Amino acid sequence: MIINFGDSNSDTGGLSATFFYAPLPYGETYFHRPAGRFSDGRVLLDFMAEGLGLPYLSAYLDSLGTNFSHGVNFATAASTIGPQNQSLAISGFSPFSLDIQLTQFTQFKSRSQLVAKQGGVFKDLMPKKKHFSQALYTIDIGQNDISQAYIQNLSDEEIRASIQDVLGILAKSIKSLYDGGARFFWVHNTSPIGCIPFMLVSVPPGANQTDSVGCSIPLNKMAEYFNSELNKTVVQLRKELPLAVLTYVDIYSAKYKLISHAAKYGFKHPLKACCGYGGGKYNFNRSIRCAIPTMVNGTLITVKSCKDPSTRINFDGIHFTEASNKWMFDHIHTGAYSDPPVSLEEACHRHA
Repeated sequence: MIINFGDSNSDTGGLSATFFYAPLPYGETYFHRPAGRFSDGRVLLDFMAEGLGLPYLSAYLDSLGTNFSHGVNFATAASTIGPQNQSLAISGFSPFSLDIQLTQFTQFKSRSQLVAKQGGVFKDLMPKKKHFSQALYTIDIGQNDISQAYIQNLSDEEIRASIQDVLGILAKSIKSLYDGGARFFWVHNTSPIGCIPFMLVSVPPGANQTDSVGCSIPLNKMAEYFNSELNKTVVQLRKELPLAVLTYVDIYSAKYKLISHAAKYGFKHPLKACCGYGGGKYNFNRSIRCAIPTMVNGTLITVKSCKDPSTRINFDGIHFTEASNKWMFDHIHTGAYSDPPVSLEEACHRHA
């Protein structure tokens, strides 16, 4: 059983069920229909479920055709660790921050058992009580906290201070889950945000501020700072939570390896959006987005996918393609990017 908390990197239908359904070409590659994922196909969490022999996780917020017997997903696109005080329409970030996702989990844990007691199909669709302590709790969130800080024009010093604040919230959340019986945690660090077209357009690097790949050095340094502090947080939690098995996963290094050696792994244009508009270095325009009908010079256009997403890393300027998500799963599930170096399967089944 997987219980997931996160943002668009692992959203399997939460935001789509609540606010708007991401239309085709989202979902085109694998599902051949919109599937609530901000990718052309499967997200990393889908491959993780496959790797553990589980069906794909349903979003907690999706009430139609959901089966929670094998897990539940509280992630929604645009979510942050820190709480939001503005609506999605104003801030661009989801109101379902980590504290809300934890509240939803608490509700789900108790209510699922009440539903199961009705018997029949209700019992079959809900997890057993004992599964909550045996589940793998996966956490992939924090990228939007950094992005939001830059968009709000905070100074580097202010951003570093905000990172300390949100990691304090994350630690408190993990402790809360632990107090409720959770024991197995799989925690992703954050992406190399300086290689994401959205951030490269939103916070353009200055002269001599890009690396050999074209990624923003200052943005990636801030992501590395977040990851260093997150690692320290996990180390401290291991001391405070003696029965917990906490696996820290360096998703940053895996993603950067793929982006910086794209051609070696069969990919091209690592910094260009597949479903984007404008051409140039990034093929991304913040005002003209993938799949969203937009008026351009008096003509209504809808940006479509590139010819072959399987050769591309970035799908829509923010999110990864199914092909790159599969590549990342193949490289992280073995434990090669984990501390301690345990595989996904071992992290789920080891005894504390």
